[in-house]
Amino acid sequence: MPPGGSILGRMVTTHLNASVSGTFALGGDLHIHRLGYGAMRITGDGIWGEPKDPEKAKQVLRSAVELGVNFIDTADSYGPEVSERLIAEALHPYPGDLVIATKGGFTRSGPNRWAPVGRPEYLRQCVEMSLRRLKIERLDLWQFHRIDPKVPVEESLGAIKELQKQGKIRHVGLSEVVPDDVERARKTVRIVSVQNKYNIGDRNYESTLQYCEKHKLGFIPWFPVAAGALARPGGPLDAAAKRHQVTVAQLSLAWLLHNSPVTLPIPGTTSLEHLEENIGASAVKLSADEWKAIESEAAKAK
Repeated sequence: MPPGGSILGRMVTTHLNASVSGTFALGGDLHIHRLGYGAMRITGDGIWGEPKDPEKAKQVLRSAVELGVNFIDTADSYGPEVSERLIAEALHPYPGDLVIATKGGFTRSGPNRWAPVGRPEYLRQCVEMSLRRLKIERLDLWQFHRIDPKVPVEESLGAIKELQKQGKIRHVGLSEVVPDDVERARKTVRIVSVQNKYNIGDRNYESTLQYCEKHKLGFIPWFPVAAGALARPGGPLDAAAKRHQVTVAQLSLAWLLHNSPVTLPIPGTTSLEHLEENIGASAVKLSADEWKAIESEAAKAK
């Protein structure tokens, strides 16, 4: 924690609101605050089963909305089913500006076990059950959790396009893809977002981010906070964070917001304190030279 005992350091606490992160027009018509909330962690260990404290999880969800978050990311496989259900229990009926994005296309057989299934009939079931659990008639953003190598993406997304025509899906996104994947998918259905693993210490999907910038697609980085040697106590990010009187998490999230106008970080937590810390990243403003120095230090640490 920075000197003075405040997780916000030199930031003005009255700016503790996700709206400070700026806005992005998802799909051109859904105006969301760029700093959102990822609801994967509100489940049990291994993203399996119920959380240890369901009421606390629901309080974090409500607090996120109170702090200006209007973009929540979840998936039917988180739990499975648990995350979507808790979102509905905590927030339904939803605020008019709240966008809930969910994903389908994974099956679960136990903690930390994931298997992609892209069969059209399964994806149709994913959508119908997400609608039921979230208590809505249309999903603002449905994302294909993983492309199934056993099923042509045209077949998988063909079923999703039909559901979109029926009014059950507003926009469609993809996850863990490269530009060629997006190009192929766009021949079947309009794609408005990509969700890939990405942070200041893991920029393997840089070409995908650049593709999203070119085509004005939202880029949703999961695992947005740097970890490992880069973020360890005394490491490059830790030193930079102390210099700027913020936390490593705040610096990581602020870098994502700075790095590209299409980036939509979705940090997740079950802690109210960490939620406030994450939202505080919206107010971290460094100069271009300061960011360049931090990026240089991060590159050396790899």
